[in-house]
Amino acid sequence: MLSEWNQAKSAPQGVSIEGVRINLPTLATAADEAVRRAERGEGFTLFTVNLDHLVKLASNDAFRAVYRRATYVTADGWPVVWLAGRKNAKLERATGADLVEPLCRAAAERNLGVYFVGPGPKAQVGALEKLTQRFQGLKIAGAEAPMLPAGNGPAMLAAMDLDAMAQRINASDARICFVSLGAPKQEILADALAARCPGVGFICVGAALDFISGQARRAPQWMQRGKLEWFWRLANDPRRLAVRYAECAMLFAVLALGVAAAQVNSPVTAAEPRGVLR
Repeated sequence: MLSEWNQAKSAPQGVSIEGVRINLPTLATAADEAVRRAERGEGFTLFTVNLDHLVKLASNDAFRAVYRRATYVTADGWPVVWLAGRKNAKLERATGADLVEPLCRAAAERNLGVYFVGPGPKAQVGALEKLTQRFQGLKIAGAEAPMLPAGNGPAMLAAMDLDAMAQRINASDARICFVSLGAPKQEILADALAARCPGVGFICVGAALDFISGQARRAPQWMQRGKLEWFWRLANDPRRLAVRYAECAMLFAVLALGVAAAQVNSPVTAAEPRGVLR
């Protein structure tokens, strides 16, 4: 059973999208909060919610449980930003991939140890080499690229030696740990480790290290600014992403229609979330 520790007690409040509380409105706010907690040795988890997460949350009890306990959540993707805007909340897109370099820069300046879990060995080695070149003095406290067992919940955790991994992270004196394993595995693992490593902040960053290492190519800046990063990813990996993005598109259509209907009925009050986390 996942530990019911309360990470979110001191976290700021925010806007709720489908029952997920987004409490860090910008990339700068997310970086500042993460650094503040890391300097104090206060553990936390930071997730970046997008439509794919919302789809998975509807059918994965373990994923819902860790999102309830998340200290911080940012908006990853323009659909989430748009939905929040319909609730009069001003958010900026803040992805895991965009958090790694600002936090590594801050960690190097403050001599904070950084630990890395995932992705694969080749991408991890390449990314760490580039990060240490870009940020002089970056203290790599440790790194590992675990082969995760099957499953996306308690079965996965039960098949891992979490205590041994947590012991390595605690012994490393790291203050920040980037988890780059893909959702929902990375969030579920980060939550379990955070309960065992109270002085470490666990930040889930998806494919960030793949991008940094060059193992995967991120969309050009003009496509990111034009809200077309999803199209770039789909075009580069259609077999894996076609069904996922179709499910995301259907969910977004449902949520957008709900918002529109609520605004017609009440111009001031946006639709209440259906509450997938309840």
